[in-house]
Amino acid sequence: MARPLGEVHKRFLQTMMAKGIIDGDKAKALLRHCCETHGAPINDHLDEFIEVINAQLQPMFMQIRKGMSEEDGLQYYALVNMAETDVTRMSSDYADNELELFRKKKTMDLIVDSDTGTASSTDILNCADSLQTKKLKKKETEHVLNRLVQDEWLKEKQGEYSLSTRCIMEMEPYIRRFYQDQVKLCHICHNVVLQCQMCENPTCGIKIHVPCVARYFKGRTDPRCPACEDFWPHEIPEVNRPSSQSQSAAKEGRAPKSQSTAQTSKTRRS
Repeated sequence: MARPLGEVHKRFLQTMMAKGIIDGDKAKALLRHCCETHGAPINDHLDEFIEVINAQLQPMFMQIRKGMSEEDGLQYYALVNMAETDVTRMSSDYADNELELFRKKKTMDLIVDSDTGTASSTDILNCADSLQTKKLKKKETEHVLNRLVQDEWLKEKQGEYSLSTRCIMEMEPYIRRFYQDQVKLCHICHNVVLQCQMCENPTCGIKIHVPCVARYFKGRTDPRCPACEDFWPHEIPEVNRPSSQSQSAAKEGRAPKSQSTAQTSKTRRS
């Protein structure tokens, strides 16, 4: 039988419902803040604490899930909808044609099928002309894309769109089901991988998240594919370390600004 939620659990869950997703440092700071607010002993066992909440959320097909950012390798916690329906959580916030623009055969197709895990704004705008529900004008499409970024379903950088960390964590079952022939799992962390490096051996072809590459090959002078042992031909990025800003933000319960490693942007991806 699931343990009832105490006041600390309830406050933590309320914040997760409001935020949707928070990084690992902020999740730890939030738990400490909730304990202090309700005069409870400080709990440093975050994952065990979340398991208690998840046991109560299970009948509602909800879960606080832990995942990793493809961009910087940092850990995140997101409140996700586990119901087995297409884009369930988005359906109440977006019109049918807006959902069609985002999901299968449109924006997600472009991102999943690309070598870089991104899709250009031009290609997405062109998709709007082939919607079956109701076509979107250019300005309407741009507005939808802005909303998807604001709602943390997409990330945008210099006109290139990718799936956000929240989106991948929320929609991983959907991605695995509808893109099972295109999507691979990271050879290191075994999660869905879109932005990555790939072994160039045609009989191997494993994919590894760039942050996982950085950690796996750290300190190795002769990097070899962990599957076939061929030489790994890609540039090895540095391991991302939380900055002093991230550490101080964690102490204050604030979310640090997203950062990425300069070397990562130069890395060849496939």
